[in-house]
Amino acid sequence: MSAKNLDKHNRFRSITVGFRVSPEENEQINKVVAISGLSKQEYCYRRCMQQDIVVQGGNPRVFKALRNNLAQVLEELKNKNEVPDEMLEIIKLITVTLQGLKGDFNE
Repeated sequence: MSAKNLDKHNRFRSITVGFRVSPEENEQINKVVAISGLSKQEYCYRRCMQQDIVVQGGNPRVFKALRNNLAQVLEELKNKNEVPDEMLEIIKLITVTLQGLKGDFNE
């Protein structure tokens, strides 16, 4: 049996909340979750509760997600004449994340 899932107030998270998304929305969610470095559960919880998503610069998963998403964006841009809205959102998120990480390393 897995360990109990507790929130930051040491309360047991026993309720499941679910919702349906399209395959494209799922892909978009997976990309932003990977860039955040959080679990999907924690990311969705924080977004639903309108809490800030703070990316930790020392997390190797974040760098790997940024690298993979940038490579994917590059490949898609090579094959398209126009940039879809979803890709623009990912590009903006990558840019903001990298600018924030740059600030972390300059301190």
